[in-house]
Parts: sequence; structure tokens; C-alpha cells
Amino acid sequence: MENRVSPNPGASRTVELIVPGMGSDHCAGIVSKTLRRLDGTDEVSTNVAAHRVTVTVGPDGPDTDTLRKAVEGAGYDVASARAQGGRTYRISVPGMGSDHCAGIIRATLERQPGVMDIHTNVASHSVTVVTASDGPTESALRKAVEGAGYDVAAITGEDDDSGDDAAIEEAYLSQARRRLWIAAIPTTLIMLLMIPHMFWQPVPGYLAIIAVLAFPVVFLFGGAATHKASWRSLKNGTFNMDVLISMGSLPPYVIGLVGFVYPMTSFIEMAATIMTFHLVGRYLEAKAKGKASEAIRRLINLGAKTARVERDGDEVEIPVKELSPGDIMIIRPGDKVPTDGEVVDGESHLDESIATGESIPVYKGAGDTVIGATINKEGRLRVRATRVGGDTFLAQVVKLIDEAQGSRVPIQEFADRMTGRFVPLVLIIALGSLVAWLLAADTLRPILEWGATFLPWVDPTAATPVLSILAAIAVLVIACPCALGLATPTALMVGSGVGAERGILIRSGEAIQTFKDIRVMVLDKTGTITRGEPKLTETVAASGVSETELLELAAAVENASEHPIARAIVDGARERGVKPGEVSGFQSTGARGVSGTVAGQTVLIGNRRLLEENGVQGLDALDEDLQNLESRGRTAVIVARDGQACGIVAVADTLKEESVAAIRAMHEQGLRVVMITGDNERAANAVAREVGIDEVRAGVLPEGKVDAIRELQEKYGNHVAMVGDGINDAPALKQANVGIAIGAGADVAIEAADVTLVRGELSGVVDAMLLSRATFRKIVENLLWASGYNAAAIPIAAAGLLHPMIGVVAMTASSLSVIGNSMLLRRRYEKDSRKSAA
Repeated sequence: MENRVSPNPGASRTVELIVPGMGSDHCAGIVSKTLRRLDGTDEVSTNVAAHRVTVTVGPDGPDTDTLRKAVEGAGYDVASARAQGGRTYRISVPGMGSDHCAGIIRATLERQPGVMDIHTNVASHSVTVVTASDGPTESALRKAVEGAGYDVAAITGEDDDSGDDAAIEEAYLSQARRRLWIAAIPTTLIMLLMIPHMFWQPVPGYLAIIAVLAFPVVFLFGGAATHKASWRSLKNGTFNMDVLISMGSLPPYVIGLVGFVYPMTSFIEMAATIMTFHLVGRYLEAKAKGKASEAIRRLINLGAKTARVERDGDEVEIPVKELSPGDIMIIRPGDKVPTDGEVVDGESHLDESIATGESIPVYKGAGDTVIGATINKEGRLRVRATRVGGDTFLAQVVKLIDEAQGSRVPIQEFADRMTGRFVPLVLIIALGSLVAWLLAADTLRPILEWGATFLPWVDPTAATPVLSILAAIAVLVIACPCALGLATPTALMVGSGVGAERGILIRSGEAIQTFKDIRVMVLDKTGTITRGEPKLTETVAASGVSETELLELAAAVENASEHPIARAIVDGARERGVKPGEVSGFQSTGARGVSGTVAGQTVLIGNRRLLEENGVQGLDALDEDLQNLESRGRTAVIVARDGQACGIVAVADTLKEESVAAIRAMHEQGLRVVMITGDNERAANAVAREVGIDEVRAGVLPEGKVDAIRELQEKYGNHVAMVGDGINDAPALKQANVGIAIGAGADVAIEAADVTLVRGELSGVVDAMLLSRATFRKIVENLLWASGYNAAAIPIAAAGLLHPMIGVVAMTASSLSVIGNSMLLRRRYEKDSRKSAA
């Protein structure tokens, strides 16, 4: 491939390559050494963890394709290569209905100079292409895809959102419906003529009539698009499904015309029927896949179209796309929240079911965050917009689902290998069948005589040329690479949609396959098992002191402090109806305690040592309660008044309501549950006993969580998942075989995770596992069915036991059965969920 001129002569360029096989420093050294040999390479840096190679080249240095070839020449595949200043295009290809089609398009685009990265998504019929700045233009990309035999509905640039997937899909479905009707009407007339002609009375001019009726079906409005795509595919050196249909319909029609000069069996009816059933299959397939992706379309269409905002003291209605961060939105009862934001004023309950799957409305007041597209139930809210456009929660959800649908499952490699060689192999088998029946018909006739005993369409007495043509055409039309190509994407499409409806976002197909083998579930304590907010849990009043009196003293002094424990005591007192009194002379002794004067009495609050040093009396009477509270993981402080102990107030990070049930459900799934926390061992064990944790790793610093995950992987193999919610969990989530982020947590944790639970509840972990298992099971079922179908059907067709008309019906049914089986995923997941909850 010729080198291209740099778009910025005289300037250095940086290229980033993703090399999946670069898994060690040894590999990184080989890659680095290889790239440094190239003239014009200034700097090479490698990141083994991210499988990333960053190359800086001079103005006359190698282009992206040369760098890619160099790495591949060293024995390492390059997953993607992206140059700074590149361009991204999104190509809508309605006819790309399976992984087989996607593979053809990917191979075609890879040949274009300047194409650096290609990502196909069968679910949305889209291809994302990253090109160098001097790479192919939109028209060149369109021409390449059309050259491979596929129509292009639209091409949009990286920042151009004018392409409407739903409209494009509807247009494709409408076109398929129109072609079907154009083909179905003449073919129906042919069938109505054929029956009396064959069984009762010959129809005068029958051959001429059916030839005229079949011509538009096979050559014009019905089959023209198929033959055009087939021709492009052959010129491109690739083979798609259309090649088989063209070769199964054109020869029968042409051979049938021989009947005008030489009496023989007519094959024209067969040609029209094959093309019509092919078009029926295309239409039903498009419609069924549309139903499978309904959940995603609903999600995309949920967003509000307009927003009511404050402008110079007035309320103005503007399109949502004109919103900016900081705009104050007015949300009335029944309105959709236009975009993500923070409540400035007002209170209400919001229906967040579109995000969390939870049907119970959630209370929102000043300071609370709201999610775009959720519905305001009753109150009027003033909300400050915080995220707009592609940064919103809904946009990120759609992006995650798009990534999941376009991702590849490791088991899919088997199907990819098969579909890549499938069509050429079928052509060879069809040709072999034709030759075998022509040369050895008498030897093979006993098969037909046996088949005729239970298959009414088998005729052992037919002439040898007829038998050979029937066998060859039957092989061509019954073979179905689409069934194999649809096995994975349709299951991912339905699975990601079901997950989105329930607040479960699975980022990749690889995570789905890995999740089914998880044996150890690692949970971060704070924010995952517990709420991450200290709360007043217990009070123990000394003899002669009431609980109210104890709380009045504690709240009055602690109200002057900003320490989290102090705030928990004050808030807890208020919840119990105790208002903090006035304090004077407030003093803090750091981590040991606080003191002050309340209503003329000296109040001291702190640990036992502090109070003992200050000569407080009555401590021994509280020792048993103090030890009991501390053994249960509580942070307990003693309150003293004028040198006499008044009682104990205890604070703890309280458990989430669903934690116990969620961990029990994990055990029922055969998981070993491990808790990692930075807390001391006593506090950690107290929580572990309460919720039923199998193993505790306490005192682990944020940087030590990654090492803890590695140790568990060494002990239990690569079957470790982790659930976390904080920024400090992100590295450990990446290290785990499956990282699960609680959706209410930090954005960076969600970005690092393979699975995101939008609801922020631990119970969603088991739901995500059940969904992953159900999705993977459907993928396996689809692959087994598609492989089994082709393995059985092609030999039967080659043996002459299948009529081509029945073969094309079977081919259509095989694709539809894969889609139908994927759509049953919802029922399977709901059944597993009910069983788990029982």
C-alpha cells in the first residue's frame, strides 16, 4: 500500500495502536523494537495493562497503515489504530443483517487506504469508520460499501446527529414490504396456474405465461436488488447470501426457457418461488429484529423534546438541544425532566422507572439530583441543568447499550470462522452435487427410491439432468449463513434491551460470557453493603438519666462540630424529636472528643480514655455496654456532665436494606462472597456477621484492593467479580474479571466497570448474573441450532431428498427461528428471576 502525505507537513504526528496480544513486558519489548526500526519513528511508549502502543512519528515518518503492518509483521494483531486529527463516520447499512454481512463490509473497508478503525453493529445496522485526516471521503466510503453489495441509507459525520436510525429502519422495512408484494402477486398467479396444469388440464401457452409473470420477480422489481448485490459481492472477491440466491434463481429461469425449443421439465416456477420466499424471509427478518430492538428504541425516544427555562425573569420554551449547563428549568407536574440536573427549589416525587426499573416514585428536594426523561409526579420544581447532550445519563445508557450490542462474544469466533468460508464451500458442494448426479445418477437413485416412500416431492424416475439441477439448486437455497451470523447479535440485542429496562447495563459481550463462570463475588463495604453515611444507631443512658436528656446534652455540643460523627449524632437526635440546645466554650481535642458548656453544665464527649483522664465518675457501669457496641462495629462515645458519666451514644455506617437478602441470593447461586474494606477488623467482622459474608479482608487501603483481587484470582482462578461504587474502586473493578459498578456511585467507577447497576442496589448483582447466563445460553442455543441446521440440511439437499422450493422455505425458517429464540430470552430471564426470588 502506498504511503500517504501527512496532513500537517513539518509537524509530528501521534498514532495510538491497540494490540490485544501484547500481554507482557517481553511482548511490549518486541513491539517497541519493531516500531523503532522504522525510519521517521521518534518515540514509542507501551502500556501492557491497556494493550496500548503510542507512537510519535516525524513529518516524513510512516503512516498509520505502515505502523499497523509492522506490528502485525512482528506477530501481533492490531485491534485498532487511530491517528490524532482523524475523522469518524457512521454509515447506516440497512441490509447488514448478520455478522456474515458485517464481516464482508469490514473486509471491504479495511482495503481502503487511510481507514484506521472499523466497528460494525448488526443490531443498529451501522458501521463506524475512523479514518485519517487524509483518508477516504464520505463518497469513497459509500462507494466501497455499495461495491460490496450493500445499499447505504445514510452517512453522518462524528458530530452530525441528523441520521435517524428509526426512520432508516422503517424505510428499509417499507422497501422490503414493497418488493415482497411486487414478487408475491405474480408468484401467486404462477402457483394458481401450475396446480391445474400439473394435475388436471394443461394450460394453453403455460410456459409463455409463467415466463412473463416470473420475469419481474426474478429480474426486475423483486430480484434486481439481490442480483445487483450479488454481482458487487463477486467483483469484490467476497461472497454473501445474495450470491446463493442469485445462483439458485437465475439458472432455473434460464434453463426453463429451453422448454420453448426442447420439451423438458419447467424450472421457471421454482425460480420465482425461490426469489419470493427469499424476499419473504428478508421482510420477516427485518420485522422480527425490529421487535427485538424495541426496548432500545423506546429508551432513545423517552427524552423530552422541549424544556421550559427561565430567561430574564420569564419562562421560555426551547428545544432540549439548546439547553446549556447552568440553565434553570421549570418542571411542572406531569412534565418530563428535560436533562440531568440538580433541584434548586421545590419538592416532588419522580418516576425514575425508565432508569432504574423501580416503579415506586422517588422523593426529590433541594440539592437532590434528577435524571433526564424521568417524570415529575406532583410538585413544581426548579432544576439547574448539569449535563446536556451526549453527557446525560440517558445518552450514556444508550451508548453503553450500543457498545454491548456491537461487541463480540469470545464463543463467536467459531461462527466467524465458519461464515467466512461458508458461501464458497456451499458453491463447491452445489457444483459437486451437480457433477455427482450427472455422472452417477444410477448409483444414487436408490436414495431417491427410499426417500420416495415418505417424501411426496421425491421422484426417482426423473431424468438425470433434472435430478442434478434440483440437487444443486436445493443445496444453494437451503444453506443459511445468516442463521449463524444472527446467533450472537440478536441475543445481545434482546439481552441488552431487557437489561436496560431493569437498570442493568452490560458493557460487552465478553462480560456476558465471563459472568457465567464467576465463582467469587467481592464486595466493597462502604457504599455497597452499607449506605456510606454514619447514623445514630443506639443510645445507652446511665442510671437516673433519660434518653432525651442524654441526647440533648450530646446534640448541643456536637452541633458546634462539623465532624461526620457529630453530624450523625445531631441528625439522629432531631429524628428522635430532640432539638440541639445552645453551647458555649466549645472545644475540640482532635480525634479524642469535644467539650462545651450547656445550660451552665460542663459537658464532655469522647472515648473512655479522654473521660478517664478528666476524672469522670461512673464509667465502670457503662463498660459492658461499651464493649458490646464496639464488638458490633459501632463507634461509641461517652457523654459526661459535670464529671459524671450520663451514657453512651453509638454511631455506625448502617446496612442497606437489601444487603442481607442480596448476599443470601448470591450464596444460592453458588458464589463465595468476600468483603474488602479499609475499616478495622472488628468493625468489618461485625458487618460480615450481620449480612453473612464468607471471607473478610479488612484494613485494605485503596491501592491494596487491586492486590487483593489478584490474590483471589490466584486462589480461585479467573472467576472473580467485584462490586464497587467509589473512585478508589475503579482500579480494582478493572482488575476483576467482571467489574460491577453501583450506579449511584462515582462516574469513574461506572466507566471502569463491565456492568453498571443503575438502581444502586446490591440485589441487582444476582439479576445481572441471571441475565448474563440467560443471554449466553441463548447465544449457544442459536449457534448450535444454526450449525446443526446447515450440517444436516446441506447433505440432505445434495442427496436429492429436498425440493428447492421446500429448501428456500427451510432457509427462511432457520433465520427466523434464531431471531425467535433470542426473543424468548425475556421469558427465560423472568423465569430464572422468579425461581431465584422464590
